[in-house]
Amino acid sequence: MSQPLVALRDVNLQLGGTHVLQHIDLQLHKARITTLIGPNGAGKTSLAKVVLGLHTPSSGTLTRKPGLKIGYMPQRLRIDDSLPLTVDRFLWLADPAHKNERRAALERVDVAELQFKPVQQLSGGEWQRVLLARALLRKADLLVLDEPAQGVDVIGQNALYGLLAEVRDEMHCGILLISHDLHLVMAATDEVICLQHHVCCSGTPEAVSKDPAFHDMFGGAQIPAANLALYTHDHDHAHDLHGNVDADGNHIHGDHCGHHHD
Repeated sequence: MSQPLVALRDVNLQLGGTHVLQHIDLQLHKARITTLIGPNGAGKTSLAKVVLGLHTPSSGTLTRKPGLKIGYMPQRLRIDDSLPLTVDRFLWLADPAHKNERRAALERVDVAELQFKPVQQLSGGEWQRVLLARALLRKADLLVLDEPAQGVDVIGQNALYGLLAEVRDEMHCGILLISHDLHLVMAATDEVICLQHHVCCSGTPEAVSKDPAFHDMFGGAQIPAANLALYTHDHDHAHDLHGNVDADGNHIHGDHCGHHHD
């Protein structure tokens, strides 16, 4: 395997006297999606901030590939309702020089029609796509995405995770994805790391799904491996951000999905 984009070796992190991360070993590689899962308070966002350089490890070593460019999609980004800000202007703050590239980033995440819409009028799914477009503008080697599907319905989540896989393949970038959506994320990732301040288990989705530590972490829930691909299915139609269906791949507004998922 190629040189890691980021490598953590026996990393510990203390914040305010609390041991937030303990003995973390982690490698992030190009063209691979690595997903952190774990309960609230497990240290997932703190680990992402270590990768980003926002937290300095209390001990252990962290190395980054020279010249590494990182695109970051935060868990929450609140825009004041009174601030007159269009999507294009919001992206301009990240990339002020290249209007065409801002347009291309929106096209890549299938929301080009939102370019001049006020950000306050976006739905949850639209806003998450705009945040992803903002991260893509960095032309990053590594994307760090903290709960990218929050506020998005299940169909929209599945579409978003599928888009991330396409971005990984096209840009050959590494992706560090933080989520608690076990079924959907694990069906779309290359590697899963279960975190509870330390790494409880890690490996392919199939391997982790069978690990007793995984089931202990989530209250003993026995999740069959087959269910990890929930909502990942082949069909002859496309969904828009709201779950609307069109057999020709076009967006239809106000329609309802009348099919079932295996």
